[in-house]
Amino acid sequence: MGENNQQQDINQLLKVRRDKLKELQERGKDPFQITKYDVTHHSTEIKDNFNELEGKNVSIAGRIMSKRVMGKASFCNVQDLKGNIQSYVARDSIGEETYADFKKFDVGDIVGIKGEVFKTKTGEISIHAAEITLLTKSLQILPEKYHGLVNTDIRYRQRYTDLIMNDEVKETFIKRSQIISAIRRFLDSQGFMEVETPMLVSNAGGAAARPFETHYNALDEDVKLRISLELYLKRLIVGGMERVYEIGRVFRNEGLDTRHNPEFTLMELYQAYTDYHGMMDLTETMFRHVAQEVCGTTLIPYAEAMIDLGKPFERISMMDAVKKYAGVDFSEVTTLEEARKLADEHHVHYEGRHGKGDILALFFEEFVEDKLIQPTFVMDHPIEISPLTKKKPENPEITERFELFIYGREMANAYSELNDPIDQRERFKAQEAALAAGDEEANTTDEDFLNALEIGMPPTGGIGYGIDRLVMLLTNSPAIRDVLLFPTMKSLN
Repeated sequence: MGENNQQQDINQLLKVRRDKLKELQERGKDPFQITKYDVTHHSTEIKDNFNELEGKNVSIAGRIMSKRVMGKASFCNVQDLKGNIQSYVARDSIGEETYADFKKFDVGDIVGIKGEVFKTKTGEISIHAAEITLLTKSLQILPEKYHGLVNTDIRYRQRYTDLIMNDEVKETFIKRSQIISAIRRFLDSQGFMEVETPMLVSNAGGAAARPFETHYNALDEDVKLRISLELYLKRLIVGGMERVYEIGRVFRNEGLDTRHNPEFTLMELYQAYTDYHGMMDLTETMFRHVAQEVCGTTLIPYAEAMIDLGKPFERISMMDAVKKYAGVDFSEVTTLEEARKLADEHHVHYEGRHGKGDILALFFEEFVEDKLIQPTFVMDHPIEISPLTKKKPENPEITERFELFIYGREMANAYSELNDPIDQRERFKAQEAALAAGDEEANTTDEDFLNALEIGMPPTGGIGYGIDRLVMLLTNSPAIRDVLLFPTMKSLN
């Protein structure tokens, strides 16, 4: 019964707002007909430069977040992009008719205010309004200010309300933009060129993931949404573009959790005439540079840890990491049967199609990943899980590949890129066999990519970075949804 009464009260309040709008429209004051408003300053600019602006006229625009009406004079607090500022609104300053209208304004309405900068008796920097204009009538009710918007489901579904009510959320997304800009500036300074490659592809390769599939009506062909940027960027290396990168959305038909969203932002870069050691050096320098530029420090608090991006990143092989944390030395494992026996003894689940290298990777996932808190390059992955990577000359079962881990999470994946087209065709065959055996994430043969390799690709280092995870780290955000403006959500209907 109480909920019904509450809903009736809300419905009545919503009706009042619509009635106010109707009255304004009937009086020829429809706020939705206003097309522009000249803004000279934002709130924080006024506060930060009070000494220069005191006594001068400014013009701001934003959303009313609170309002106190006191007879012939009132106060309201206006929130804009940069913050919020108080305005003193007096009948004698703006006129009787405008003041009567102002008293009917609601929290949530968007207004423009022109007036003089001053400081109240309590010392608060404010604007003494000479003009106030209703720019947009809010027909919905914002969450109650002191309790805020805390329901995470509503926050993610209604990000626009979340941004209004939670300043720290807005700061996260401002910082996200700054991070991506800093990455671009860094790579541009290193001679890299930003490019764009197709999102709809006939062959979604370059990663181990299930693609989304759709149909291209104009061509009457089934196509897939890309799962990676790799194969097209490598084609550009073949074409002579020696340093390229792309920042863009990729799509993987997988589950959702705190670290995964079906569409996410990936950056991949490729550099000719270097290898995975060059990619390690570049990555370490870039992470340190971006942290310093955006956060002002290389000591980054995350959850209960303090991540030190200023120190040299640890470098360890996958075999040595498993030996260090699980006490199992795979350098002494020579057969698949021995690997399976070790897995059984350590309760590591594997499938019949898994080879010795797959089982090494499973040990790493089970016993090592969550131990890698400080930045760590895990190098030299088995060939079974690295179909696009050069083999190590001294051990063809191992590849020149690394993953960067921070706080137990993979942050980057890099290779000395495989440029032998004959070897690459054999790797694709192995992937096709894995696909036939039930591995839905296996790659399929890309004949045009093989043709490009036959034209000739120089020795190349390549790497992919999960931009969302980097933003999570640098903003101390616990879940990927906290750094995606509009995360994937299950439909309510």
